[in-house]
Amino acid sequence: MLTSYRKQQLLTRLKQDGKLVAKELSEELGVSEDTIRRDLRELAQDGLLLRVHGGALPASPAMGDFAAREEIRHEGKVAIGRAAAAMVQQGQVIILDGGTTSREIARHLPHELKATVVTHSPTIALELLYHPSLEVILLGGRLFKHSVVAVGAACLEGIKAIRADIFFMGVTGVHPQTGLTTGDFEEAGVKRALSHAAAETYVLASAEKLNAASPFKVLELSQVTGIITEAHVSDAMIRPYKKLGIHAVRA
Repeated sequence: MLTSYRKQQLLTRLKQDGKLVAKELSEELGVSEDTIRRDLRELAQDGLLLRVHGGALPASPAMGDFAAREEIRHEGKVAIGRAAAAMVQQGQVIILDGGTTSREIARHLPHELKATVVTHSPTIALELLYHPSLEVILLGGRLFKHSVVAVGAACLEGIKAIRADIFFMGVTGVHPQTGLTTGDFEEAGVKRALSHAAAETYVLASAEKLNAASPFKVLELSQVTGIITEAHVSDAMIRPYKKLGIHAVRA
């Protein structure tokens, strides 16, 4: 079997099943597990999947940098931002993660809302600059230019002083088995600390992030309150999360 044809079969199966198991594929395709692992390694190098122990998972398509993601303002992100903003109550302390979906939350916070917003994203802080009734706390640290957020020791130290009501978290991967993941080790640590600083955590999960994975773990799904996703996401796609007791909001 030609390598290119075999790789295409692997990608087709990954799209259908949401995962690949090297041992099963070896038996089915009549090749060694070493051959399958080599195929998976090469596909991972091309960014087409994420290798995990024993096989592979879909790679998140949301791994582009902020400038690339900024070009895409699809209605799903707008709807998620609107739904999340409607959850905020007067007088609350909320944490907004960085990212383009979080920016939609900032844009949809009611004009009359009196609350405190904590963020490690200069972009989010600037979005709220002219909101008349919001107190904005901007956490500092080393600027991670890929996502335009602060990370590192100074940021983590600042988070220790925060006790928030709700954190709206952005990630690049949401998967029933691997949990919440993102593309940078330090950024994952900051997201984890922000979640621990909030009474509730809701994950902003546009459709392309569901059942996808990235290299660095943030949290188990059991550690968050719920996910906010798009209205068109199917019941079948949502079902595994509901089984885990995750509150799913469709915007």
